[in-house]
Amino acid sequence: MSANQARSWQQSNPQHIPAREEKVAVKVRKNGWITKGEKIIYSLIGACVIASGIFMVSYASTTDSINRELQQLEQTVSTQQVKNEGLLFEMKELSRPERIIQIAEQNGLKIQNAEVKQAQSFNN
Repeated sequence: MSANQARSWQQSNPQHIPAREEKVAVKVRKNGWITKGEKIIYSLIGACVIASGIFMVSYASTTDSINRELQQLEQTVSTQQVKNEGLLFEMKELSRPERIIQIAEQNGLKIQNAEVKQAQSFNN
């Protein structure tokens, strides 16, 4: 049988024609490489990492500002100590007995054989 004869025989005898298969639409379900549960877990972990980063930055910022204020206060204290030492020295200079006698003589006071002693102040 040649090919032409086979075709003609197939057209004349339709019961021997192989049935054509119908195409059935198959829905292919795509599976992602990350499941929904993993996405939720990763999102929560990411949010925790971001929150802890923000907390650390704010903590470092407040610590830095407190350190700056502390340094400024220490500088203020040191300048005030220098001023206090200068005033203490000036007070000692002004309360010298020789100076007091000189001022008393300039204002017309007479000292009669008395020793001028520096009075000590008592802090109770």
